[in-house]
Amino acid sequence: MSITIGFIGGGNMSTAIAKGILRNDSYSASQIWVSGPHTAHLKHWEEMGANVTDKNGEVLSKCDVVFLGVKPGVLSYAISDCLKSLPSGGPRKNFFFVSMLAGITIETLHEAFKVFDFPTSVIRIMPNTPMSVGAGICLYTPDDKVKPEQCMLLEKLLNSCGICEKVTETLMNSGSCLPGCGPAFMYIVIEALADGAVKQGVPRAMALRWASQVLVGSGEMVLQSKKHPGHLKDEVCSPGGSTICGVTALENGRIRATLISAIEAATLRTYEMGKK
Repeated sequence: MSITIGFIGGGNMSTAIAKGILRNDSYSASQIWVSGPHTAHLKHWEEMGANVTDKNGEVLSKCDVVFLGVKPGVLSYAISDCLKSLPSGGPRKNFFFVSMLAGITIETLHEAFKVFDFPTSVIRIMPNTPMSVGAGICLYTPDDKVKPEQCMLLEKLLNSCGICEKVTETLMNSGSCLPGCGPAFMYIVIEALADGAVKQGVPRAMALRWASQVLVGSGEMVLQSKKHPGHLKDEVCSPGGSTICGVTALENGRIRATLISAIEAATLRTYEMGKK
């Protein structure tokens, strides 16, 4: 597709999305522009073949869709730099933003965009880093100015990144930490399972490979079988067997309560960031 894709902010999440997009042969790195205050930190983008600049306005002027990937606390600075570095005399098109700023509502984004003297539309997303390998999930919610074809464009862009699901903004606020923060929680689970195997004498590289595949396979079992995970767990737990003894150890360690608390803590922090 002959569209130009921009990223204001070239950090880990922007990189993950770009890598996921490039898994689709319909797009090339030459269609991507990325900006950041220090281009030396964007070398990995240049190595991918993307266009790099330190001017946010250049990305805004050249691209059909612009992903906002800065920290929430520097949104105002990023928008200000867009104005300062936007080429003068160019056409004032309707700018299409896709914001990945955690906790920042569509209403707050439009307040920030009021400094522009041209129309803007925005889709708010919550992506995750596994999008870079085509196994991620991205929630999105559009404002009332976004056209259906713009939602379709976003879904096409992210088609090779994994699951892309439209939700209400209320659900975006309350549920985004599961897909967004969940990978970090699962990495700890993988590491802990591997450590357990290493303790029993398994070489570490082998243990990490096994633990990673256990999570991949278990997730696929839930998705493909449509069975409740509790039911699938029961199918593995033979009476008086090894698995039920391990499950008992997990329950004694309050693994369920700990994971529930992790999601709650991350959600509360997201709300806090949105209020600053």
